[in-house]
Amino acid sequence: MTSTMGARANEPPAVRTAGSAVETITFDDFYHAHFGSVTAQLCAYTGDLGHAQDLAQEAFYRALARWDRLVRYDDPVAWVRKVAWNLAHSRWRRLRTARDYLLRQRRTEAEVAGPTPDRVAIDAALAQLPPNHRRAVILHYLADLSVSQIAAQEGVAEGTVKSWLHRGRAALAALLDENTEGVRDV
Repeated sequence: MTSTMGARANEPPAVRTAGSAVETITFDDFYHAHFGSVTAQLCAYTGDLGHAQDLAQEAFYRALARWDRLVRYDDPVAWVRKVAWNLAHSRWRRLRTARDYLLRQRRTEAEVAGPTPDRVAIDAALAQLPPNHRRAVILHYLADLSVSQIAAQEGVAEGTVKSWLHRGRAALAALLDENTEGVRDV
């Protein structure tokens, strides 16, 4: 029994006997006749020519390993096409599984409320202070550093830090126009 290439790319190979000699189609002929059409179909399916070529190449590689059986099929191109489409589906399943895994691994971050109006006002007022006064106020009140620690960090005398803090507090009070009603000294 002999099989040869069909007239069109998607037709199964025709069976032909020439007297007593049996003529079979070679894999190279099969590959060259059908690679383009299988790739075009996969490209339309996946939307990516490079990926379609890779899928078609893998499907034809698998066909080559089974060519002695495939050549006897009524439509070996259908087998190659089915393998290529299955490979495309498998890739999408792997990508979907990986995406789902990554989404599950992503820690849900608690939503942080926006800054309060008081915080915005304080930030704006701090921005208007001279840099030395701003650093001293931030280090003392937000970082909880002592006057001596700030002096050591800034490389200045403790009296200088005390002066920066005093001037910074006075400037902040004027900028914020603090309403001290209801505030008790603690």
